[in-house]
Formats: sequence, C-alpha cells, structure tokens
Amino acid sequence: MWEIELQRQSEISLKRQIYAALRDKILNGKLPAGEALPSTRQLAMALNVSRNTINEAYDMLIAEGYIHSSQGAPSRIADGLQLSPKPNGGMNETDEPAASFLADFRTGQPDLRQFPRYSWQQIAQKKMRDMTADQFGYTGPQGMSELREEISAWLYRSKALAVHPRDIFITAGATHALHVVADLMFQDARELLVEDPCNIHMLQTFINKGYAVRGIPVDREGLRTELLDGRPGSLVYVTPSHQFPLGGILPAFRRAGLIRFARENGSYIVEDDYDSEFRYYGAPVSPLYAMDPERVIYVGTFSKVLFPGLRIGYVVLPAELHNRWRRLRTYTDVQNPPFEQAALAEFLRTRKFDKHIGKMRKVYRERREALLSALKEYFGTGWQPWGDAAGLHLAVDFQDMVFDEPWMKASRQHKIRVTPVDYHCIRKGAHPHKLLFGYGHLEPGEICKGMEVLHQFFEKGL
Repeated sequence: MWEIELQRQSEISLKRQIYAALRDKILNGKLPAGEALPSTRQLAMALNVSRNTINEAYDMLIAEGYIHSSQGAPSRIADGLQLSPKPNGGMNETDEPAASFLADFRTGQPDLRQFPRYSWQQIAQKKMRDMTADQFGYTGPQGMSELREEISAWLYRSKALAVHPRDIFITAGATHALHVVADLMFQDARELLVEDPCNIHMLQTFINKGYAVRGIPVDREGLRTELLDGRPGSLVYVTPSHQFPLGGILPAFRRAGLIRFARENGSYIVEDDYDSEFRYYGAPVSPLYAMDPERVIYVGTFSKVLFPGLRIGYVVLPAELHNRWRRLRTYTDVQNPPFEQAALAEFLRTRKFDKHIGKMRKVYRERREALLSALKEYFGTGWQPWGDAAGLHLAVDFQDMVFDEPWMKASRQHKIRVTPVDYHCIRKGAHPHKLLFGYGHLEPGEICKGMEVLHQFFEKGL
C-alpha cells in the first residue's frame, strides 16, 4: 500500500523514512493537493509499524506545511507543493567584553564552558601522532577526505540528507564559505535576493563584493516567496530551517515556490543552515537542499555546535560548480589546516559529536524555558515570542515599545546588550517592536538576573 518500502536496518528512523516517502510523493505530484491520507491506524497496519510512528511522521509533515489536519477529519495534502519537472540540460554587534555588561543577551554565542575539552585534547593528540608526512603538506582545496566522509555520514543520520563526500567542500567556517560563494557567483549573479530582516553582518559580505541587494519581506513563516522578483540568475540567500532573526520555519509550499523560482530564473539558492541541530520539539527540519541539489548551495558550520574558534564549516555544492570552486580556493587560500580537520573527523566518527549535540540540545532547551519564564515573571503578558522552538536566540515582540537606534544606544550606556530586530532590517522600521534575546551562553540564573536589569531599564521609560 502507498508503495512505501521501509529499510528496517537503516540508521534513518522509520518515522523519517515514512515522512520522506510521503514528502517526495507530494512534491512529484503523485499525491495531489487536497487528497486525503489514510488514517494512522490504516497506514500503521499496512506498513507493519506502530501508530505512534505514523503519528510522528504525520506531525513532521504538518510542522513543515506539507499536510493539513483538523480534529475528526482526515489529513489532506496542502496546496501549491508540486514541483515542475527539472529542465533538460542542467548538470548534475559589538566587540565589548561580556564582563562589562549587567545583562548580556547577545545572539549567536554557544556555551563554550560545556565543550568536552579533555575528549577533544585526547583525539587531537592521537590524530597528530598518526598523521602521515603527506598530510602536513598541501592536501587540496576540497578538504580532508576523511572529514568529508564523516560529514556526509552525519548529515545522513541526523537529517536523512544523502550527500556524496565528493560534493562537500571544507571551509574556514560559514563566513568564509559565504565569501567564497560570493566570489564564485559574482560573474553570473550580481544581484542578491535576501530575507529582510536577515543577518546584517552576513549581508555586508555580499555588499563588499559588489552585489546589488534586494530585500524580500519575511513573516512568521519565513521568506515571502510570492514576492520574489529579480534579474535572471540572481542569487538567493535564505535561512529556511530557522529564519534569522525571526525564527520561522519556511513551509513546504514556499520551499516549492522558491525552487520553482530558481529553476525558472536560472538562479542558485544559498541555504545557510546555521543552527538546525538545536530544535527542541520534534525532529530537525529537512534542508531545502534535499528538494533540488542542482539549484541549492548548502552551507553548514561547526561554530555554533562546537566552538567558534574551530573555524571549520562546509559547503555542499552542485556538481556544475565543483571545478570553479577548486580553482578559486587554489588561488586564494589553498586549504584549511589539516590538524583540526583530522580531529573533527575522529570526533564525528566516534560519535562523541552526537553525544555532545544531545547534551547541548537539552541544556539549551532548559535555558530557552528559563528565558520564557523570566519574560513572564517580569513582563507579564505584554510580550509575544516569535519563531520555532530552536536555535540559540528568541525574537520577542513588545507591542507597546519602540526599539530604535537611540534606544539601543541608551541600553548600552546602561550596560545592557540586547539587539533590536530593526538592527538587522534592510528596510528600517518594519519590525520596531521586537528584540532579540540570545541565551545559549547564559546559565538560567544569569538569564533571570539579566531580565531583571532589562525590566528596570524599561521602568525608567528610556
């Protein structure tokens, strides 16, 4: 029934296999809009799995917008998801020290105190001893093959993303990856279509390279793809798994619209998957790359999940861009240092990375709950959270407040570091009531104390 073949010995869970099979049938039109899915009992019996497994697979489809469900009615396929056939001919904030602040809600900062230094030290020393003389020389612009193989395995077991190691290119973090992408694509695409708001520091990378920038508005569900419009070949930058800074998950019908736009416009999409490992309720969101590996350039990093000083990220490239990437890196910085690559490969291979992610997911979930509790304690009902329960920051809407540049300067003078969403807006004034609270680096007590300081500042009417 439903032509779903389950691989029961696979590392991919049964719920994700069922989710992926149904998602693919929806995208290729085998399950048209409006069609009812079987009940969880029927499908569980047909596939010989538990109803809980089917429920979890359906929940994943609902969370990403592939199906709609209502009490007492069958789940049905959402509208606007079918992708057209692929065209022929395509190839395969501030620098002040944290101690100077009474409240420090900066974004993008993991808790470096939790990193397993001893395990890393043991691995690093062992790999240094075991490295061959050849590995101390030039090893090429793509990165160490051992690390690329382990990243491929990690993407498969964590996100069911099947990527061949030959498509993975190691970089010195996500920022470096974006610099190389900007150089790589500039000849073909001198315009960047980007979410508004977005990471304003990332955006500067493309502006410095000479790109014209066009902001596309964002709402609670991420990029408003119906507003996409640009010159042929325009590059598109998105954060679909956890939109920065507002936190939405790009739903399936918008993902499909974005892919259609890229295919029809001859564009590449840069998918920045900066913190999707930390989703606290439900499975990690599937990358956009899975929908079209020939149109999506997938950027990942280990800065948020391990430590920023590691300076290792990666890009999954469409095959058409491989040779251009190799040439560009060969005549710029050649390669990443081999020592950290070797240590990280072993950290992944031994599953110490998986263990660390599991631990930090629990730590950050507890801190997010502490932040929500502190907001409720000090601000009652006068605020509203935005975005999915994920990542290391939370966007909060205070409807009775306006957070502009003078407010931000005043808060810094009172030793408070918290960033208005408007700071990251291309079109200023679009989100004047929202603040960003980074919490990954803060203990629950530090979160509560920081919120008390912020509340006192609010009470002063500044």
